[in-house]
Amino acid sequence: MSVLVAFSVTPIGTGEDVGELVAEAVRVVRESGLPNRTDAMFTTVEGETWEEVLAVVTAAVAAVAAVEARASRVSVVLKADSRSGGGRLDAKVAAIERHLAES
Repeated sequence: MSVLVAFSVTPIGTGEDVGELVAEAVRVVRESGLPNRTDAMFTTVEGETWEEVLAVVTAAVAAVAAVEARASRVSVVLKADSRSGGGRLDAKVAAIERHLAES
């Protein structure tokens, strides 16, 4: 099975510059060892089980809240996709690029 979870974490009440806190969430994801990709809006993580991926998301949210206890409130947006197979983090993007090249 392959579980893809795209999520964003936004600390609330910490001012406009949230990059430092968001970086802590991304650090947790990267240190997890799971395939991942970060863009301007979301970080996407791929794993074999829901539990595996959601544990990383949970740890990322906790890291944002824990940084010097500066974020007493954290907003999370999450989108998930589960299906058989694996390696979809790169395969889905490659399929789009292939279709673009054909036109």
